[in-house]
Amino acid sequence: MSSKEKPTLGGQRIKTRKRNIAAPLDPSAFADAVIQIYLDNDGDLELIAKCIESSDLNFSRYGDTFFEVLFTGGRTQPGTTKPDEGERHTYSILDCEAKRELILPSVIYIQKILRRRPFLIKNLENVMRRFLQSLEFFEENERIKLAIFTALAFSQKLSGLPPETVFQPLLKDNLVGKGLVLTFITDFFKEYLIDNSLDDLISILKRGKMEDNLLDFFPSGKRSAEAFSEHFTKAGLVPLVEYNDKKIFEVKVKEMKSALTTQISEETDISEVIETVKQHVKDAKLPDIEVVRILWDVLMDAVQWSGKNQQQNANLALRQVKTWAKLLNTFCTSGKLELELLYKVQVQCYEDTKLMKLFPEVVRSLYDQDVLAEDTILHWFAKGTNPKGRQSFVKALEPFVKWLEEAEEEE
Repeated sequence: MSSKEKPTLGGQRIKTRKRNIAAPLDPSAFADAVIQIYLDNDGDLELIAKCIESSDLNFSRYGDTFFEVLFTGGRTQPGTTKPDEGERHTYSILDCEAKRELILPSVIYIQKILRRRPFLIKNLENVMRRFLQSLEFFEENERIKLAIFTALAFSQKLSGLPPETVFQPLLKDNLVGKGLVLTFITDFFKEYLIDNSLDDLISILKRGKMEDNLLDFFPSGKRSAEAFSEHFTKAGLVPLVEYNDKKIFEVKVKEMKSALTTQISEETDISEVIETVKQHVKDAKLPDIEVVRILWDVLMDAVQWSGKNQQQNANLALRQVKTWAKLLNTFCTSGKLELELLYKVQVQCYEDTKLMKLFPEVVRSLYDQDVLAEDTILHWFAKGTNPKGRQSFVKALEPFVKWLEEAEEEE
């Protein structure tokens, strides 16, 4: 026996590795079968849905192919939107007119399919993501149809379709740069808002992580609040413009509050703080009333309040008023603005229990520092319109008001 030969026992069975035998992938045959169902039923989606439901087609393997047939009438070449060889039908979403009443039945049809086969939502995501990333390869009217379909899909709450599936694929630089994304998203917004509120749209944008990034849909050279306003105003989406203006305003107010809070906490020179306020007012175009509100909020937020000591809280509040009176004086330049400040004091003392008893002392301090004029206090006392705590505050302020009136008579 050769040293290289291994001894064997008679009748021994030599084990061999079993091979995984998989059914051949045949998306063409699957597509042809679905297309034939469309043709046999003349595009009647009710009948097609019934045939699809009773068929033994392998949807778990060929889900992407199914949605390609649904959108385009046949298979598309791998990785593209171009039609592949093979038979096609003319009842697809991209073959109909760009009208919501003609596209809506396809959305409802997909909803029925997904209810019976919820796993297909991932295939719908795959196909939509591929199509949206390839907008440049579609004709203009086809892009409109895709936008209408997408809007109706969200409007009809198509089972499980996540908004990020739509928004994130759109943010390809080449698509954004060519303006295709802005056109698509504008058509989408207009269509969605026919049946839904702006709040509903904002909810979708939030879930798609786009609420604060709407300018990302604009080409880089046009990412400005002015361009946003001009574009969507022309598109008839004024509520969206107003919403965006409000968001921008809130961001700028937050930035201003943050800057002032830091300066006040560090006891920065008051002249420097005043310049900071003026710069933010100029940049953000803040109305005077909003400036007064912000200043009072920031001053009070900077106080390190005592948890239980009421007298200590009173001393802290009055010290803050005295220290920053010049800041308040600089921007409380009219009776209207003084009255707004007085309302801010009233509301805070009403809503914050530790300050509730401090109202008359704070008002007196603001008067002593020449922030509030006598006429402003008397007007609030007689005709103030804010009801929050008014009854108790009027009573608490009576001795001071009486003193003011007596001093005026003496003069």
